[in-house]
Amino acid sequence: MFKAATLSTMPGKWLARRLLTGNGPGLLEPLHEYWVLTPDQVCKELGATKSGISSEQAQRRLREFGRNDLRSTRRLSRLSILLSQFASPLLLLLLFAAVIAAASGELVEAAIVGSILAASAVIGYRREYTAHAAAAALGQRIKTRTKALRDGREQSIAIDEIVPGDVVLLSAGSLVPADARVIAADHCFVSESALTGESFPVEKSAGVLPADTPLSKRFNCVYLGTNVRSGTLRCVVVATGMSTQFGAIAQQLGLQAPKTEFDRGVARFGYLLTSAMLGMVLLVFAAHMLADRPVVETLLFAVALAVGLSPELLPAILSVNLARGAQMLASRGVLVRHLNAIENLGSMDVLCTDKTGTLTEGVISLEGSYDVHGAMSQAVVELGAINAALETGLASPLDDAILNACRPDVSKLSKLGEIPFDFVRRRVSVVVERKGEVLLVTKGAFHEVLEACAFLADGSPLDQRVRSELQKRYDDWGRGGHRVVAVATKQLAKRDRYGRDCEHELCFAGFLTFLDRPKEGAGEAIESLRGLGIAIKLLTGDSKLIAEHVAVLVGLKNERVLTGGQIDKLDDPALWREAPRTDLFVELDPNQKERIIRALKRAGHVVGFLGDGINDAPAMHAADTSLSVEQAADVAREAADFVLLERDLDVIRRGVEEGRRTFANTLKYVLTTTSANLGNMISMALASLFLPFLPLTASQILLNNFISDIPAVGIADDNVDRDAIERPRRWDMRFIGRFMIEFGLLSSLFDLLCFGALLWIFHASAEVFQTAWFVQSLLTELMIALVVRTRGPFFKSRPGSVLLVATLILAALTPAIPYLPFVGALGFVPIPIEVLGVLIAITAAYVTAAELTKYWFYRAGPG
Repeated sequence: MFKAATLSTMPGKWLARRLLTGNGPGLLEPLHEYWVLTPDQVCKELGATKSGISSEQAQRRLREFGRNDLRSTRRLSRLSILLSQFASPLLLLLLFAAVIAAASGELVEAAIVGSILAASAVIGYRREYTAHAAAAALGQRIKTRTKALRDGREQSIAIDEIVPGDVVLLSAGSLVPADARVIAADHCFVSESALTGESFPVEKSAGVLPADTPLSKRFNCVYLGTNVRSGTLRCVVVATGMSTQFGAIAQQLGLQAPKTEFDRGVARFGYLLTSAMLGMVLLVFAAHMLADRPVVETLLFAVALAVGLSPELLPAILSVNLARGAQMLASRGVLVRHLNAIENLGSMDVLCTDKTGTLTEGVISLEGSYDVHGAMSQAVVELGAINAALETGLASPLDDAILNACRPDVSKLSKLGEIPFDFVRRRVSVVVERKGEVLLVTKGAFHEVLEACAFLADGSPLDQRVRSELQKRYDDWGRGGHRVVAVATKQLAKRDRYGRDCEHELCFAGFLTFLDRPKEGAGEAIESLRGLGIAIKLLTGDSKLIAEHVAVLVGLKNERVLTGGQIDKLDDPALWREAPRTDLFVELDPNQKERIIRALKRAGHVVGFLGDGINDAPAMHAADTSLSVEQAADVAREAADFVLLERDLDVIRRGVEEGRRTFANTLKYVLTTTSANLGNMISMALASLFLPFLPLTASQILLNNFISDIPAVGIADDNVDRDAIERPRRWDMRFIGRFMIEFGLLSSLFDLLCFGALLWIFHASAEVFQTAWFVQSLLTELMIALVVRTRGPFFKSRPGSVLLVATLILAALTPAIPYLPFVGALGFVPIPIEVLGVLIAITAAYVTAAELTKYWFYRAGPG
């Protein structure tokens, strides 16, 4: 048994487990300091071999350890969703009111409040459970997988099914699926910035380390949450899920995801409305106490005002809106990984995208192979094919294109080593033995390969004149839209290990040129995105010439271009100024992409980024909303908020429109709540200070609020006018505050008109006043939703079926409520027909006035 290690750099205790021999399968206890053991010892302790474990062992361990998922503890059951309804402060207010009423002997009042409480909880539960179930079902479609050895053979395994003892095979672009001990590595560099904060990738190997080695120095271990930048790696898993180092941090932080702009907007609205609610309730309660009104009656009235003013269905409507948005996006080819990012997609006003597969077909074909003089050369393509066939690092469509054109006979070659690709050198080399000679074959980006060359293939020196000629050929191909890869070789002496020191004084062999034709419809998709108020900016590692050529073909602006070299010379304030004005960013490395995204955000834009490679991951993390594709590198897909089933800008357009529909429908409920509801509550609060009776009892207020919210559940499925999706929109508290005041005062004006008619024309008793006011206020709250849901005339915009049918049915039933049986228990009485006629006339006048106010409101300053 090893003593527990102290992790100075990490919180918590390392919780991996080992198999106890002789105690039956699956009996495990903590294993510490696994970095001091050899790979063989670790495998033995875990009951595994370097060939992995069996499927039967994997299933047994999956049951014991649980899924390899940091979010598994947050999966919601039916019961937890039902109980979460009662965590709402507004439902707790109702519960408090029911308890107070029951304790004071008001059993009818308590029963009514309790019934409304139960109905609200059930409605919220049903809608939220459906939303969570739909989101979970979509999540199953985009599970990330990894390569592992099971039953002695390589298999593709879902990451959440990885268990301790699994032997995992990783390469450039792979996510590390769990904490693991390195068995073997080949020039493998892993980015651990998410865990240690170290910005540079760390090289991994299988050596043994002292027990007191800090986490950041453990080159023989890899950790969940990190990713492979280059090379290949074989490792045995020692800890999964919450038992990992990353899990310890997540557990300590409560697994709280950072708030999106959408979350912050909802919170700001909540603060605004809560402040108004508390101020009004405290004022009413204090005034009633000074007037010596009954305490229980006043308390229930104040609580009812608070509930009536508050948007108690907002959490449920948000969940339903987002889940419905996710389902609609899925039907349009966009899978949602983070629900709250849907609104950010709608708010996006700048989309940064790469070139390959988005603006171009993404099907790369080898156009030709040329020697240094520009003549076609079979020897060059054969060298390129040897490199492509034998390299084991970062998968590349260029390699596929080479091998489709030329299949080398590698059986006559003996591979001695590999120097994997990375984004600094931008080249990959393999070392082979052929007929007793050791040959280094390098291919990669033209400038980086040329930089490592000192000779031509015939042995003549590579002087400045020849370099200029090679540069001219490269430029000519670039202007024609060709992508160019350079090939070089070098004779080496045989040795035990080959590293980057071998890549100097190479012999330049020639060029491989590739074509990736512009995608049909890309120009139309770019134009449609511009029509939605979204600027498209190209971020690519390709050359300036190729990027400009493609931009012209697809109609992308290319008036201002910045290269990676130019960006390096700009400090942050300068880049903040230049980025919004630049159309094409070319010859970029991953860090430069991230700087550009942050600069655009600093300039006040909501920025989206579409990427699919490991070099895109930093920029995707920095963006407000990130998109990837199903075939992307693991690290890119995991960094994305959305996964596109089709790599097409038009799919993004459909996603943006759906995001804006989701936001528009959420805003409709907010505007409805802050118009008639606010006006009615203010009117009742003021009237209660002067009338000898309450304008409505607490139970009548709560019933009014409950009935008026029934149509609101249909807002998630409401139709959205075209003008609501034609431009990006964000939460605007100034707009909402202005809307709240203007429409709230309008509602209060008609409330006072109704009060005057009831008191001075009809001389209504308390019961008739309360009944008539209940009918009128309910009618106005039902009708205002149809008015404010659109910016144009409400009769020209067709509502969704659920919203329209529910509103019309309830509006027709409302005048009949006083005449229904058993309503006497609520304090209602039949009202004269002439009073009912006046109420309907006031409601019609209110709708007309609201239409006119809406016209003037949006003319004065659109939100």
